[in-house]
Amino acid sequence: MKYPRILEAIAVDDFTLAIKFTNQESKKYDIHQLLSIPMFSPLRQPAFFKNFEVAAGGYGIVWNEEVDISEYELWKNGVALESEELIGEHL
Repeated sequence: MKYPRILEAIAVDDFTLAIKFTNQESKKYDIHQLLSIPMFSPLRQPAFFKNFEVAAGGYGIVWNEEVDISEYELWKNGVALESEELIGEHL
C-alpha cells in the first residue's frame, strides 16, 4: 500500500505536529510516544522541535541527520483532524 506524502506541516505546540497530506487529509501527531527513544530525545526541547522541514518529496519530517519521522509513521499513527479543527488556523 502506498501512503500519502506530506504537503505541509506545522508545530501547533511544543509536542504536536499538524500535517496536511497529498490526499488532502490532515492529521495531528503527538510526539510524546517517541520521547522515550534516545534518538528522539532532542525533541523535548521546544526550540529544536519547532525547527524542522518537510523532506524532499514529502517522505517525512526532518530535524537533522539523526532525527526524522517518516510519512508512514505520521499517517499511520496520526489522529485525523476534524474538518476545521486546526487546519483553518494553521494549515
